[in-house]
Amino acid sequence: FRIDSAACEGCGVCTWNCPAKAIDFPERTCGEWFVSDTRHGPMVHARLAPGAENSGKLVALVREQARESARQSNRDLVLVDGPPGTGCPVIAAVTNADAILVVTEPTVSGFHDLARVLKLAAHFRIPAAVCVNKWDIHPEMADRIEDQTRADGALPVGRVRYGPEATDAQRRKLAVVEAGNSPLADDIRAVWQNWLDSTAESGEKSS
Repeated sequence: FRIDSAACEGCGVCTWNCPAKAIDFPERTCGEWFVSDTRHGPMVHARLAPGAENSGKLVALVREQARESARQSNRDLVLVDGPPGTGCPVIAAVTNADAILVVTEPTVSGFHDLARVLKLAAHFRIPAAVCVNKWDIHPEMADRIEDQTRADGALPVGRVRYGPEATDAQRRKLAVVEAGNSPLADDIRAVWQNWLDSTAESGEKSS
């Protein structure tokens, strides 16, 4: 019996379930993690080795190091930029989170991936909010996504339009909201404020 290494995501469930403990699961290095100083504070991040796939263990390590960095620097908030999809790295990213902001796009695959992520959030009982990025490339699908978001018990917190300001800000090594006033920057600010307001309300309800 052999496991297809190309299809394996490294979750380790097979080793945990095998009654004979016959499955060998040697660890291998798939990347490195770093702590960098930025103008907004410390950032913990990782770089994968060429050809390596992301793993839940690496995401969990980065998340825990970020939490320790926040504790040492007396910061109350840790933002985890989760990976796309719904696999093990996503589960590792949302573990012990107080709230989740799901950023999706108005496509068929985005719609179905969102449904799976919202089920994951509901399973862990984590309040979830949804932002539709590039909503104006398919407004009808954006409407459908927000309707489904409400049906799943999550909260739509806004839409971000498609615009060249994002690429321009990247070239200047700035966040979009730092690069000057623009409709795109206004969208991002509105989503951020709506999400902060929603997390504050959910915190009051649970206290």
